[in-house]
Amino acid sequence: MDLVSHRLAALSESSTVAMNQKSKDLQAKGINVINMSVGEPDFFTPDHIKAAAKKAIDDNFSFYSAVPGYPDLLEAISRKLKRENNLDYATNQIVVSNGAKHSIANVMLALVNKGDEVIVPAPYWVSYCELVKLAEGVNVIIDTTLETDYKVTPRQLEKAITSKTKAMLLCSPSNPTGSVYSKAELKGLADVLAKHPGIFVITDEIYEHINFVGGHQSITQFDNIRDRVVLVNGVSKAYAMTGYRIGYMAAPLWLAKACNKLQGQMTTNANTIAQKASVVALNSDQKVVEEMRKAFERRRDLILKMMADIPGIKCNKPDGAFYVFPDVSSYYGKSDGSAVIKNSDDLCLYLLDKAHMATVPGSGFGNDKCIRISYAIADEKLTEAMKWFKEAMGKLS
Repeated sequence: MDLVSHRLAALSESSTVAMNQKSKDLQAKGINVINMSVGEPDFFTPDHIKAAAKKAIDDNFSFYSAVPGYPDLLEAISRKLKRENNLDYATNQIVVSNGAKHSIANVMLALVNKGDEVIVPAPYWVSYCELVKLAEGVNVIIDTTLETDYKVTPRQLEKAITSKTKAMLLCSPSNPTGSVYSKAELKGLADVLAKHPGIFVITDEIYEHINFVGGHQSITQFDNIRDRVVLVNGVSKAYAMTGYRIGYMAAPLWLAKACNKLQGQMTTNANTIAQKASVVALNSDQKVVEEMRKAFERRRDLILKMMADIPGIKCNKPDGAFYVFPDVSSYYGKSDGSAVIKNSDDLCLYLLDKAHMATVPGSGFGNDKCIRISYAIADEKLTEAMKWFKEAMGKLS
């Protein structure tokens, strides 16, 4: 008898978490594995932010905060949105949660009813479709291609909309493709959505500051849909604070209140020490963010240069985040004499076994032709891993 709820049984395991764990298991056995599966910066949290966390402990910020967060953090987020994005959000429109993933989960559960459709462009981050399922919604996938830089077009969006459409999920810069929407591209999508007043947009902007094409653009900037947009962000990627688990959403007041109500029954507030550290991260000099961004851009150029030397692989040039999402399907059907590569799962397991590099199958992102490789590792490790990658691929025929 299956004792697990149908709700949970319908969910898939996170492929990024699974591959990261496989990598750690091999490392624990003494095998030198280069982990390129995990979506986090390899940098340490900047010292001034760590100092703020230590001070928060010494100052006894060890009690509950209000559910949506400390007032000074909400104010810091509000100022950040005005300063960097020219967006006006009052502090009561902001809810701080345990990471951006938690923020998206809150919005899904607060907004989506059973049977509501949620439009998700593919490739998508592995948790999007699962969170829609958790809310008993229906995923409507829009497939994009390498030729369009994996970006959805207004025509595709219009075609996907039905009377049951409740929301759309958007991610720019994108995980897993690194694609970045321009202002003109976002306006095209906003103009379509403006014709359908019942549809909401959840825009995941967690990679905002890892951007190689200039200023970040948010779909939230367009007045014709702003009252139906939920902006999700956090401190994890920009400040190398993944383990601090601080994400936030900025939304219409009624929806922020709904998420506040939901979170109050599930987790209450986010970690108070991490909240205090995040205040300093947002309010202090942003030079450290730019230094990390430059490093990621250099690594992007390095991995693309090395990947260009591997026959049969096609890849877009990512304009943000710290991933490449190469099309490796030309190797499907090939073998090294023992393993036969049939799909992205097979290839990732082959690379882990033969090249000792951990990647993530594209199947978890809605595109089985590709694999996701994170270049958020030191240049030396990146160079070594790509040499292993080339050697392993060369053995397939």
